[in-house]
Amino acid sequence: MSTNDKIKVMGAREKNLKHISVDIPKKQITVFAGVSGSGKSALVFDTIAAESQRQLNETYSSFIRHRLPHYGHPNADAIESLPVAIIINQKRIGGNSRSTVGTITDIYSLLRLLFSRIGQPYVGEAEVFSFNNPQGMCPRCEGLGIAKEMDTQQLIDREKSLNEGAIRFPTFRPGDFRWKRYVCTGLFDNDKKLKDYTEEEWDTLLYKSGFKPPHPTEGWPTTSLYEGVIPRITRSFLSKDSRDSKLYKEEIERVVRQGVCSECQGTRLNDEVRASRINGKNIAECTEMQVSELIDFMHTIQASAAATMVESIMLRLQQMLSIGLGYLTLNRETATLSGGESQRIKMVRQLGSSLSDLVYIFDEPSIGLHPHDIDRINMLLKRLRDKGNTIVIVEHDPDVIAIADHVIEMGPKAGAQGGKVVYEGDLPGLLRSGTLTGTFLNHRPAFKQTLRSPAGWLPIRNANLHNLKNVSVDIPIGVMTVITGVAGSGKSTLVNQVFRSIAPDAVYIDQEPVHASNRSNIATFTGMFDLIRNLFAANSQAEPSMFSFNSRGACPECKGTGRISTDLAFMDSIETVCEACEGRRFNKEVLSFLWRDKNISDVLELTVDEASRFFTEKNILQILARLQSSGVGYMSLGQSLSTLSGGELQRVKLAKEMERRGEVYVLDEPTTGLHMSDIRKLLATIEGLVDQGITVIVIEHNLDWMTQADWIIDLGPRAGQEGGELVYTGEPQHIIHCEASRTGEYLKRYLQGGSGVAFE
Repeated sequence: MSTNDKIKVMGAREKNLKHISVDIPKKQITVFAGVSGSGKSALVFDTIAAESQRQLNETYSSFIRHRLPHYGHPNADAIESLPVAIIINQKRIGGNSRSTVGTITDIYSLLRLLFSRIGQPYVGEAEVFSFNNPQGMCPRCEGLGIAKEMDTQQLIDREKSLNEGAIRFPTFRPGDFRWKRYVCTGLFDNDKKLKDYTEEEWDTLLYKSGFKPPHPTEGWPTTSLYEGVIPRITRSFLSKDSRDSKLYKEEIERVVRQGVCSECQGTRLNDEVRASRINGKNIAECTEMQVSELIDFMHTIQASAAATMVESIMLRLQQMLSIGLGYLTLNRETATLSGGESQRIKMVRQLGSSLSDLVYIFDEPSIGLHPHDIDRINMLLKRLRDKGNTIVIVEHDPDVIAIADHVIEMGPKAGAQGGKVVYEGDLPGLLRSGTLTGTFLNHRPAFKQTLRSPAGWLPIRNANLHNLKNVSVDIPIGVMTVITGVAGSGKSTLVNQVFRSIAPDAVYIDQEPVHASNRSNIATFTGMFDLIRNLFAANSQAEPSMFSFNSRGACPECKGTGRISTDLAFMDSIETVCEACEGRRFNKEVLSFLWRDKNISDVLELTVDEASRFFTEKNILQILARLQSSGVGYMSLGQSLSTLSGGELQRVKLAKEMERRGEVYVLDEPTTGLHMSDIRKLLATIEGLVDQGITVIVIEHNLDWMTQADWIIDLGPRAGQEGGELVYTGEPQHIIHCEASRTGEYLKRYLQGGSGVAFE
């Protein structure tokens, strides 16, 4: 292989990398493996991807560069033969409520074009079919599909008359000027209880508007038109221009709730646009179908004028189906997508591209996927490679490692003990290498021999939320239950919504980001930092606030961040270590105080594993032990929460929540981002909780974890409308005989052939 056939990285020193050099073969699939924190992301994302993006940005004019993300020079001697990089990471797409699956994939744009050409009746060009366009959006909700609706039960006391103050809102009470606009109309018996109103009286009081009362009494302005209570409150207090909305904020929150827009029924579009149809369906009804159903509908459109548009729509829909997203609807807001779903949506945008000689960089594409869906992802990764592209994947899953042409394993361990290349070569060589990854790929799985017996049952009855189809199932108490099924089968709905309503006091540990600044770190999040600061304060006769970089102890130059950033407009910003504190974040006085020969900054630089050897205090050691058992021993106490992956954050949350000792723990895919060896450590921790009588419920796709469960609940058989059914519930060893279960099928294959790598 010539020099130009490889991406050459020389002397990489980013984060924990130990001046390493690697060659990545072009037009092949290279998987970077290794334990969490071993340096995979530092090499792939912070070095290779960052340098490709930086050099690409330099080809633009200064005007454009000023508006692009800035990437500094990665810490490496040289990177040669580097193609343009397309980075497909786990970061959620996010976006506001106007961003949907349809808009982000451009399928909605094509649908708008289709309806503007053959929809009947004709209502206008493609722009009119957009809920983000004033011509197409519903005037009530302005294209959001949700609107503020008045809660009449909170607003009106029907046990009272108007004279007794039935309208429970400021300026509508007896004697107030707005109250007079109802008692002086002559339309109502002001002493009549509202519960005794006729349907017409009730409708008039609340909703009717725009007419002169025929027989008003004294006090009614002669030129005024009548306006019902709800339109008056909406105009006076809920409109954008209302001056009283802030003044009566608490009262408004009491009587107003967010709900599906009553005018467009949540479709976001106005009546005229919804009236235009193709084969009986309007555009809103098309976006409400899941992808697999919309494909069937597209087949019914035979108009020759629509052929090109239908073909383009079908291509994108088929691509979504091929990556396991056939259960999504186009009107699903992108902010509600998981990290794994977001990553696959990004893949859709690349599949139709005819570009080649690119490097596609993936961050654990297996995340959130059932083994059945991983097979599909693998096919797509191979397709991208076969088009002449270089594929670089950071991955732990054995089934993804199995498709690698080349493997680079980082390690040998995490943090300061990682950052080296421990293996570089092909798959057979990895299996013989004796490295941590090689060892676990040769692991022969088996079901746990001794299962715990349930101490009772937590019943779920007739669950019908979202795609669940009248699901009734009993969750055993005092054991570890794994809830599984393909992506979109209804697992999260069953556990995080239905079960949460039944067991609100359970401890729920998910991968949602913690809403905290970059000043929040592992020590502050777990409460350990307060204990450490108290030790320093007691030893130096100072206040604990002195030992906080968010308070009195902060370096005055960098304000406790440890770094100084200089904005150079269209050039890359320069971020340098603060000279005053040398990046330690604290002022000189604070750094002069020592405890056991270390200052407060030295302590924050300790990893969890190092800190467990440094401290002897029982309350601190307990927190550190929980962090170690959760698999994050390689992280430093001062590591910012904003730098953690979803899986790492979930494990830090677990360590914190273990202190609460709840009776029921619910974990959402705890193996995310974990090496096979770390999964075993985390599993041992969870088993320890169950041994103490705690009920643990785990949403999980990992086959190794399933073999160690006491009970399995499998949903499916497929995703979306084809899912939502109870496929299997019982002891794990029997699921492999359940023909309807895709989980059972893959678990059986896993038990017969190991990881799928060594025995392919």
